[in-house]
Amino acid sequence: MPAPSTTPPARITVLSGGVGGARFLQGLLHLVAGGDTEVTVVANTADDIWLHGLKVCPDLDTVMYTLGGGIDTERGWGRTDETWRAKEELEAYGVEPTWFGLGDRDLATHLVRTQMLEAGFPLSAVTEALCARWQPGVRLLPMSDDRVETHVVVDDPDEPSGRRAIHFQEYWVRLHAEVPARAVVPVGIDQSSAGPGVVAAITGADLVVLPPSNPVVSVGTILGVPGVRDAVRSTTAPVVGLSPVVAGSHVRGMAAQLLTAVGVEVSAAAVAEHYGARSAGGVLDGWLVDTADADDVARVEAAGIGCRAVPLMMTDLDATAAMATAALDLAAAVRR
Repeated sequence: MPAPSTTPPARITVLSGGVGGARFLQGLLHLVAGGDTEVTVVANTADDIWLHGLKVCPDLDTVMYTLGGGIDTERGWGRTDETWRAKEELEAYGVEPTWFGLGDRDLATHLVRTQMLEAGFPLSAVTEALCARWQPGVRLLPMSDDRVETHVVVDDPDEPSGRRAIHFQEYWVRLHAEVPARAVVPVGIDQSSAGPGVVAAITGADLVVLPPSNPVVSVGTILGVPGVRDAVRSTTAPVVGLSPVVAGSHVRGMAAQLLTAVGVEVSAAAVAEHYGARSAGGVLDGWLVDTADADDVARVEAAGIGCRAVPLMMTDLDATAAMATAALDLAAAVRR
């Protein structure tokens, strides 16, 4: 793992989705281990869903479990050594939805969260309490304490309009993103406000990172919370992102389908242009693309964004830490 050419900054803020963001954070924490760097994570909560009377926060939990050592590493989500007795019993009763599985160990987290929410605690306070157990090594902040839920519009010949909106989790978990997404609608986002500490974590950072998370429904929804995009634009810290698209396709998830739904070409350069240069009203100062997309560097730079091509496949911890090193080095270069 190459060492960064500069000392890691004291305060790094990462705008994170679930699996991709969590894995990048593992590399970042490995890189800065033993130093004085404080890492704050602003996590997407627009993937949240209420199921069986319980509040489920997939991205918050994926970051918390991954960094706290409780994640199922093969799936990339949910608890390790999980069992599914409660899910089987719910199915036996014919209770829907049967397509979303809550594991028995994972269920405890949702029970605690829901009880605290119903007692009047905001999601930010609940998340802090849950992290007291897991000790993820970062300050984990929900993007908002308000309810925001992403819906995806799909074709449905049985509807008069020929289309219907379904929750993002249904699109991803039940349909496996195998049908075209016609539109992406983050319900409630315009009425939401940034969670406690979110704006300060961005404006007070020495570096802001957009990891290889989904640019539409992860980082995109975080930036959609009123006040967050303005904070990213106004921070004195450099803002560096890592492409979730490699060689014309997403590495994991459904970025390609959702980029198409919002009219963005599926390429590393197009995602950078989608975010935009801070010098032109966007949010990026620097952008890392994979070596497979080295030909995109000139196009990104023409958009006013510093760009380098480096390996972006998170094959192991050292490779991921090397990506974090490249992000720190690019941040130092664009700051100069």
